[in-house]
Amino acid sequence: MMNKDNSDLAAYYAKCAGIYENVYDKPERQADLAILHDKVREALRDHRVLEIACGTGYWTEQLAQSAASVLATDINPEMMRIAEAKGLPTDKVKFALADAFDLPSAEGKFSACFAGFWWSHVKRQDQAGFLAQLREKLGKDILLVMLDNVYVEGSSTSIARTDLEGNTYQIRTLPDGERCEVLKNFPADSALRKKIGAAVKDIRIVRLEHYWMLTCKLK
Repeated sequence: MMNKDNSDLAAYYAKCAGIYENVYDKPERQADLAILHDKVREALRDHRVLEIACGTGYWTEQLAQSAASVLATDINPEMMRIAEAKGLPTDKVKFALADAFDLPSAEGKFSACFAGFWWSHVKRQDQAGFLAQLREKLGKDILLVMLDNVYVEGSSTSIARTDLEGNTYQIRTLPDGERCEVLKNFPADSALRKKIGAAVKDIRIVRLEHYWMLTCKLK
């Protein structure tokens, strides 16, 4: 069940659902995105994929091009409506409302899990529990693919504060002018390996200028 911080994050994304994909329009990020599109499609080729926090379906659209099947989940109906309106093939792609911290048991149903731009929104102190839940719900040897942002001065939203656990936060402004504090962590490769090493194996990290991609298998 969501705690207050996760509820606040869900509320923020519900309010910005209509403009969410604007973040992918930044000119300086196009070369990296082209690389990631190819890498994601290849990594998940022929897999039965559970997508966590699919948002507006930007990455669901990429997964649908190569995966055997995709169940795209998100906690936000506002986001989900946009994703469903993309007209992705219904014989391959299904959508379902689900809390990323409280997933239904699905052992044997999926061969891979994809989480795009989700890890940065998981508090450092909650990350081990999140991975343990994936292992419990999905089973061992499941391929896990994660994408997220690299902090780039001038392109990324500035860090507003850091809490006692080392989590970093940004202040983002909604179209109506409301300002929201959003958890957004930017881990180095060494921090990623240290944090997830006890829960996964076969870790591989690709770090581009604006994004990183990690693949591994749940132990």
